[in-house]
Amino acid sequence: MRLHLIDGTFELFRAHYAPRPSRTAPDGQDVKATVGVAGSLLRLIDDPDERATHLAVAFDNPVESFRNRLFDGYKTGEGMDPALAAQFDLVEEVTKALGIVVWSMDEYEADDALATAARRWRDDVDQVRILTPDKDLGQCVTGARVVQVDRIRRRVIDEDGVRERNGVAPASIPDWLALVGDTADGIPGVPGFGAKTAAALLSHYGTVDAIPADPSTWAVRVRGAARLADALNTMRDEASLYRRLAVLVEDVPLAESLADLRWKGGERAAVEAVSTRLGGLDVVPTRWR
Repeated sequence: MRLHLIDGTFELFRAHYAPRPSRTAPDGQDVKATVGVAGSLLRLIDDPDERATHLAVAFDNPVESFRNRLFDGYKTGEGMDPALAAQFDLVEEVTKALGIVVWSMDEYEADDALATAARRWRDDVDQVRILTPDKDLGQCVTGARVVQVDRIRRRVIDEDGVRERNGVAPASIPDWLALVGDTADGIPGVPGFGAKTAAALLSHYGTVDAIPADPSTWAVRVRGAARLADALNTMRDEASLYRRLAVLVEDVPLAESLADLRWKGGERAAVEAVSTRLGGLDVVPTRWR
């Protein structure tokens, strides 16, 4: 049995900006993203290669979380297309109508819910499949038991895949992001550190804190070591904060049991109601409760 954990926020953005025709509901609302997410989820369930029987979708609603209290520069919903922002409540309603468990995050982020579920149930299933290409979820990957699935590139990323992609083990992903930065989340990183340099140091030392202050003692050779060491030593406190921002929470209070995540089919009346509201769905459930 596989457990599929879907980054609903990523799916909503992907559907909104996909090169597909626009969709407008009878009331005039732009619903392209919502209809796209609904179709994507139902196609996942019907995909014979995925064999999705137990699944949940996590959304950032709102985008802000506890991390915004830790760092003013952390990502917000500012600048988001209003047509996209207006669909967060709607897509959750539609996903629930399809009979799929929804985790609507407020204090935490969607990624925290996915990380919590992966850790909680990884020993109870054959494989946990986290559906998002976001690099920060790489820290949850465990061997071939917990993997990321990049549906855009049709790629499954196991522990070896994380090392190939980022140059470090999953446990070092937060430290790698602290050094390199993550523009999507508003983490600036430490000036001068690129992906390869950060990977070279972290593949040996594991964490930012373990990197010696004196570059002459570094066990790995990197270009501009003195300059990099100076930047890091000046920003040790900031790097520690950036790492904290990148570490995913693994104890979010999710109410459901694993059995609750089993898909039993769509709620016919609810699906018909949202379909009417949206002006139709591209795909409808193949099974009903």
